[in-house]
Amino acid sequence: MARTAAMLGVGPEAFWRLSLKEWRMLTEAPANPAPIGRADLMRMAETWPDD
Repeated sequence: MARTAAMLGVGPEAFWRLSLKEWRMLTEAPANPAPIGRADLMRMAETWPDD
């Protein structure tokens, strides 16, 4: 958990003050990730074209 906190930029003092609820909010995946936008799709198509 400490390694994950460090990767998230949470310092040791802040890490030890986190409640379990706060920790879960920091580490769980978003419920509904945003869909990919058209600009991102076009950039991917240019980077990896279908041959």
